[in-house]
Amino acid sequence: MNFSNNDIIAALATPVGEGAISIIRVSGAGSIEKVDSVFSGKISLVDAKSHTLHYGDILNKNNQTIDDVLVSVFRNPNSYTGEDSIEISSHSSTIVVKNIIEALVEKDVRLAEPGEFTKRAFLNGKMDLAQAEAVADIINSRTEASLRGARNQLDGMLSKKIDTLRSELINSTSLIELELDFAEEDLEFVSKDKVINDIKNIIFEIDSLLATYSFGRVIRDGVNVAIVGKPNVGKSSLLNYILKESRAIVSEIPGTTRDVIREEVSIDGILFKLFDTAGIRLTDDIVEKEGVDRSREAVKNSDVIILIDEVVNGVPKELYNELIKLIDESRIIIVLNKSDLSDKETDESVVKISVKNGNGIDMLLELLKEKSLGSNSFTEKSAVINNVRHFDALSKAKVDLLEAIDSLSKNFSGEFISVNLRAAEDSLGEIIGKVTTDDILDNIFHKFCIGK
Repeated sequence: MNFSNNDIIAALATPVGEGAISIIRVSGAGSIEKVDSVFSGKISLVDAKSHTLHYGDILNKNNQTIDDVLVSVFRNPNSYTGEDSIEISSHSSTIVVKNIIEALVEKDVRLAEPGEFTKRAFLNGKMDLAQAEAVADIINSRTEASLRGARNQLDGMLSKKIDTLRSELINSTSLIELELDFAEEDLEFVSKDKVINDIKNIIFEIDSLLATYSFGRVIRDGVNVAIVGKPNVGKSSLLNYILKESRAIVSEIPGTTRDVIREEVSIDGILFKLFDTAGIRLTDDIVEKEGVDRSREAVKNSDVIILIDEVVNGVPKELYNELIKLIDESRIIIVLNKSDLSDKETDESVVKISVKNGNGIDMLLELLKEKSLGSNSFTEKSAVINNVRHFDALSKAKVDLLEAIDSLSKNFSGEFISVNLRAAEDSLGEIIGKVTTDDILDNIFHKFCIGK
């Protein structure tokens, strides 16, 4: 169905389930009048001032009370969506919420699509597209670091950076195109060397942003870590130690772990998704063989691998050689367990631990963070990209800018240079929504939860 942005929309804005209250959000021109038509209180909501709270009852079509509620009134443009908006706080019973929404639908209010409230906030100029995406990131934040990164983006840190670069690019483009208008007079409004230098400075800033992508993804999405090794070398014991609970079954019988066990833990604000894999070995057991196959798949999809064996066995070279066929060796941490039972010398690049008494595990966790984050550090003042859409747009802008420099160096006509600069402008504009298509918007907002 094709919905109009002029429709009045409603949706439950709080999670479904037991709780003290549920909040039903309504937005659109005429939304205050629609809610008022099912509301009974001391005053009419139509006469209520913006940002005021009113107690009363929501009534069904038979004029029977569905629930007593608190209604918040927000008048345009001072609302989340920039439209007239209402938030109804009711008891959280699913039947109460259902009946209130049905009462609104009977008044020609339609159910909101996922992300439609935030989409309207973007369309009404309350935020740009990068900030709108940050709303979803805040909702999905699992750690302090991911929340801080999303908050920075919502506050416009990335948007201001992109907008500044785009403005500088527009200035250079304008001068190039101005010369085209006076081509017959053979006037030069800006030297080509200056334009080249300005473009190089923009490329430098783009490269700086692109360099933050891996770090930004770690902050937002976390790190996939596979714990790999032969059977019965301490993989499950290490997982349990890091989690501080007995999540995986520990046994002296090889092959106890038949499937990949996935758990999450926050370490210094970074989310680590730990995968305890089945011991990788040849086996005739059909169930265990399936577990080994899944372990190999987990390795392929991991950002970091903890390859574990016992100190007495040394580095499992055969398994290591198999792993580097699946993943870059720089992402592998070699760990030798049971250091409490052996004084055997090992290479300095190997981390010796004892899951039994905890020796060496702090060092392992520090190395794990270092492998995940590299030399980067997250600060409150960092403009960081964590979105593949932003990464692709910046990459396309860089390609066009490099082509513009090549054209300038070869003294090509200003038309060729202008085309490349305009394309780069559009790529930067896509990030903050200065240039958009319905496909881009639909792809972004359908990932939101309903009610936001």
